[in-house]
Amino acid sequence: MKLDDYRMFFLVGTSVLALLVASPALSRVLVYPRTEFFSEMWLLGPSHKAEGYPYNVSKGQNNTVFLGIGNQLGYCAYYVVEIKFRNETESAPSSFGPIEDRTPSSVRSLFNITAFVADEQDLELPIRFSFDYLSKNKSQVTFRSLTLNDEVLSLEGCSTAWNATRSIFYGNLIFELWIYNAQAKILSYHGRFVDLKFSMTS
Repeated sequence: MKLDDYRMFFLVGTSVLALLVASPALSRVLVYPRTEFFSEMWLLGPSHKAEGYPYNVSKGQNNTVFLGIGNQLGYCAYYVVEIKFRNETESAPSSFGPIEDRTPSSVRSLFNITAFVADEQDLELPIRFSFDYLSKNKSQVTFRSLTLNDEVLSLEGCSTAWNATRSIFYGNLIFELWIYNAQAKILSYHGRFVDLKFSMTS
């Protein structure tokens, strides 16, 4: 090989090495177009982890979870979280299939949390709650109220029967995500929900 051939080999090798070394820094500078736009929703347990969720819930017992919303829509979004409570015979929301086919629970909303969340930002809120209810002959639980972040919400008319197969009085606290549609000027179900399932104990 001639000296010029070595020089060309050295230049190519140096260039490749420089690109490999610089690639992590370049990835921070280069802006790639976003191709996916979505919202996120999550619940964390009392220790701020995806574990330790309350399940066996007794009357007056205080519980804490953390509710999160993430905005990856490409614009500042106005969200509403509708909080609902149901027994196992009442309708649950859906979150599968195309977003326009998903449906909210038909159970009445007890409380709404409203928030503006900027694009590529997260919002996380503590949710503290407890239940007041009566057990009737060990065959039915009749709910009186849900205390949510110091707000007392009526659960009058809500009850749950003993499920002998699962050996529980079933309760289900639902957090549905709704979004304001600026074009239609309405709030619509955003096809996402998180929930907590309980065994109501005495």
